[in-house]
Amino acid sequence: MRNLIISAALVAASLFGMTAQAAEAPAAPYVELSNPVPVAVPGKIEVVELFWYGCPHCYAFEPVINPWVEKLPSDVNFVRIPAMFGGPWDAHGQMFLTLEAMGVESKVHAAVFNAIQKEHKKLVDKNEMADFLATQGVDKDKFLATFDSFAIKGKIVQARDLAKKYEISGVPTMIVNGKYRFDVGSAGGAEQALQLADKLVDKERAANKAAAN
Repeated sequence: MRNLIISAALVAASLFGMTAQAAEAPAAPYVELSNPVPVAVPGKIEVVELFWYGCPHCYAFEPVINPWVEKLPSDVNFVRIPAMFGGPWDAHGQMFLTLEAMGVESKVHAAVFNAIQKEHKKLVDKNEMADFLATQGVDKDKFLATFDSFAIKGKIVQARDLAKKYEISGVPTMIVNGKYRFDVGSAGGAEQALQLADKLVDKERAANKAAAN
């Protein structure tokens, strides 16, 4: 009888130990979305960065993510989407979408970030935006006309809809192929976030090849 009690105690201790180890297992650094979001360019693996010009963490991420984007293979499509949570988020997001529609965003992206983060310009009024952007070679009248256009209003709705589907709560956040969401903090840092993005891109590439065979 005593041996049975000891055996039962050992089994219970073993099970408790397994449970404790399972509880202590590190959580995955990304979340797999329950409802995958269609990508912008079918046939390409999409990597999205959601950001805000007023976010210091997004600004600090810039020197790390930009060289990475430049080296992405041809089967990967990188997309920036402004997070729009109201107030200056919306103003800056509309500015980004306007510059993108004008085809000049890549030329002034760094200057806008510097103006807000280093020079402490607010850039929340469209006329203030236009005046600043004119110093960067952007046509002031064209910017103002595009800013209030129907096309930009549609892009704002689309950006908000995507952020909702991605279920984001902060920035910078990355989405890989409309399926996997993570941020710099959960990944362990800027470099680690891009390493994770690479791994998930590889995972999607392998899945695509398997599906094609």
